[in-house]
Amino acid sequence: MHLAARVIAAFLILFLSGEGAAQDVYELWAGQEKPHYRENDLEEYEKVSSFGVVCAYDVTEPTLSVYRAEGENSGRAVILLPGGGYELVAIYHEGHDLAKLLAKRGITTGVLKYRLPRTESSDQPHLVPLADTRRALELLRAHAEKYGFAKDKLGVVGFSAGSHLATVASLWRSDDEAENPNFSGLIYGVTELDAENRKWLEESLYHRKMTDGEVAQNTLLELVSKDTPPAFLVHAYDDDVCNVRESTLYAEKCVEHGVPVEMHLFPKGGHGFGAGRREDGTAQWIPLFVNWLKSNI
Repeated sequence: MHLAARVIAAFLILFLSGEGAAQDVYELWAGQEKPHYRENDLEEYEKVSSFGVVCAYDVTEPTLSVYRAEGENSGRAVILLPGGGYELVAIYHEGHDLAKLLAKRGITTGVLKYRLPRTESSDQPHLVPLADTRRALELLRAHAEKYGFAKDKLGVVGFSAGSHLATVASLWRSDDEAENPNFSGLIYGVTELDAENRKWLEESLYHRKMTDGEVAQNTLLELVSKDTPPAFLVHAYDDDVCNVRESTLYAEKCVEHGVPVEMHLFPKGGHGFGAGRREDGTAQWIPLFVNWLKSNI
């Protein structure tokens, strides 16, 4: 990346995101071998994406940035999984900016900058984001006493592709309970394996055709059971990227299996509204989520 471009990107990051609030940054796999890793020449960089927010590209060194709960600590914690279609990570818009808002409401909040599933950097790219998510859950739980939250009150909140990742982390249960979320927040997410979503997963996550077994594994709606963690869902009816049915169908499956679920649907908001906007009402989802978290988890 050209020096001038780096300077401009750095300025935009500071200006647009307000970055600089107190946080602890952990290298996710420090002292360990990164799973599914292949040596590569990729170099991470940040720039303003085509949809107008600063994002991280070519991530191969994942980190977990933790914001301490401010004021009255609720004893609960979340890990944010930003979206980006598995092509980039919307690390500020759906990460750091939101983490500061949640921390001010007494929620310990981690922002996961997960590795992107690239064939250049992995021999099993489709397993990379999930491996990083599970490690982040394990890592933050190990610091539960430090941040003052209960180990059984840690969940994941994902956006778009990050919501798909949060759903996978919730449904593909690890044998190690430290790697599993206790609840999920699914914000304008992906749950249905229709033809369009299958094409997206094969092109952006698997980088190949899925096997029959993988298709079954990714038919997420059929994996919901009584053991699925409680879920909080948010979507806008006018979302033209992820149809609102991605949330309504998941909520119906949760109800069918007796899984606690709360869902909020907004008439307008489109896709990728992050923390939300006052003018279309989507900003309401944050206090609604905090109330749900404190009342139900």
